Amino acid sequence: MGVATYRPRAAEGTVLHRVVRENLETFLREAADRSDGGGLPRFVEREFREFLTCGALGRGFARVRCENCAFERLVPFSCKRRGFCPSCGGRRMAEQAAHLVDHVLPRVPLRQWVLTLPHRLRYLLAYNHALCRAVLGVAVRAVLGFYRRRAARTGVRDGRSGAVTVIQRFGGGLQLNVHFHTLLLDGVFAEGEDGSLEFHAAEPPSDEEVARLLATIYRRVQRLLARRGLDVDDTPDVDPLAEESPALAGISSASIQGRIALGPRAGARVYQLGREPDAPWVTSRGPCQAHLEGFDLHASITVGADDRAGVERLCRYVLRPPVAQERLALTPDGLVLVTLKSEWHDGTSHLLFTPVELLEKLAALTPRPRINLVLYHGLC
Repeated sequence: MGVATYRPRAAEGTVLHRVVRENLETFLREAADRSDGGGLPRFVEREFREFLTCGALGRGFARVRCENCAFERLVPFSCKRRGFCPSCGGRRMAEQAAHLVDHVLPRVPLRQWVLTLPHRLRYLLAYNHALCRAVLGVAVRAVLGFYRRRAARTGVRDGRSGAVTVIQRFGGGLQLNVHFHTLLLDGVFAEGEDGSLEFHAAEPPSDEEVARLLATIYRRVQRLLARRGLDVDDTPDVDPLAEESPALAGISSASIQGRIALGPRAGARVYQLGREPDAPWVTSRGPCQAHLEGFDLHASITVGADDRAGVERLCRYVLRPPVAQERLALTPDGLVLVTLKSEWHDGTSHLLFTPVELLEKLAALTPRPRINLVLYHGLC
């Protein structure tokens, strides 16, 4: 086995750094022109400017010295941003996945529950974190209640489970797609006769049970929205995000729909390479999945109690950053080619953006500062 060595990043030589460095001012100017000079919120602009300092020695560094041989190395500071920086996102992914495996998730079976939402609801949740947490709470409580009732039917009284949820803001095509990845203990804990906690593993849910559970989540979310005076089917009279930043509202709305907001192609769909125009639209692709009015619930991924490597892989998957450097390339005419991790069902394998179009997609993925994107429910 080879010895791992530290390799300094050459951030300025990457495609993403070059695209941001050479096109940021143009992008900010176009965004400001769209909103009569208002431009993007400060936290979005700061995300881009701090990204350009990530890994740059001129912005600060730590000097690391070996006590035995006196060898020294300069380690540049990172930007520590949460929007799209591949380096900081990758480091955070590895650290948080290790923390969940080593200190949070017990050695019991896990099941991943993924809830995706209608386009209009994604827009409402994108920059309203209180509403996002409320919708997540409705969904997780419904799933935890489902486990508790199933356990009760088998004679396990007062069973309790737990969950860790990662709020992901992106889809595979760099579109804004707020959805929830919940890692849930696949069963319940209950007190045994001697007072100690015992884990009771659950049977896999049937397709019918997943469908009924999604219907319950749908009804409860609709009631939540009604109590708050919101209707996902109608355009509201007041749009808080548009009042705060018309530019960000337009960019976010276009991103959710897979369209372009700025430049000469404003309103057009993102270029998809390899797409078959006549490919059928598929709403459900496998077991333990249900679709209802834009809501989709998927629960087929499980990891065994003793498969800690599998647990870490799943944690890294749900915590991954939206952009991978190795999937970005520049074409000879200056466009940005994004290679999809896996081919879409319509045959799309690559997406093509102008540099400004790529920056608008990254802007929409940037979360507000000081909000939690990893949340805990139940026993965890």
